[in-house]
Amino acid sequence: MSHKIITIGRQFGSGGSEIGELVAKTLDIPFYDRALIEMASQEMGIDSFELERVDESAMSRFRLMRPDPSASIHNVIGYGLPLNDSMHTTQNAIIRTLAKEGPCVFIGRCADVLLRDDYDCVNVFICASREQRIARIAERYAIPERQASEAIRKVDRRRRYYYETYTDCDWGSIESHQALLNVSLLGRDRVVQIIADMYRM
Repeated sequence: MSHKIITIGRQFGSGGSEIGELVAKTLDIPFYDRALIEMASQEMGIDSFELERVDESAMSRFRLMRPDPSASIHNVIGYGLPLNDSMHTTQNAIIRTLAKEGPCVFIGRCADVLLRDDYDCVNVFICASREQRIARIAERYAIPERQASEAIRKVDRRRRYYYETYTDCDWGSIESHQALLNVSLLGRDRVVQIIADMYRM
């Protein structure tokens, strides 16, 4: 392909989505994060609120071996796939379609691995100190810092499991990305500039 794609992995609370949006504005290219949930909702005919619960979430293989008999019919759709897998498959198709249209920025959802063989990709991972992430989440959601810390632990674990279930790579490792950028050390604006410069190189 003649155009580039930027993919951004991120720790919860690091500001990765905000950084991605600023990069997209700097480069004047489309940005896709939560819009991917809405697109999947339209494609699958399932309420976006329900899909948000399984976004970037893989079902435990243990749960697949021992299905919950009380689960609603909506937990399994399309070719007998669990909702998590159906969501992943649908988002994959959407990401591929959007990538064909031109340069853009994707947040998470294994886009780096999905597109690596077909596009010139800039793949980065955004991280930050735990203290700054806790403060950010506590302020954003108006919750106590202890609750923010627990949310960070759970979301990061979920994202790691999702990424490593659907790819052959390690989440957040230098082997899986061209750059690991620490917002706490570099600052948000510098990180945005670095990613934009990588894209222009």
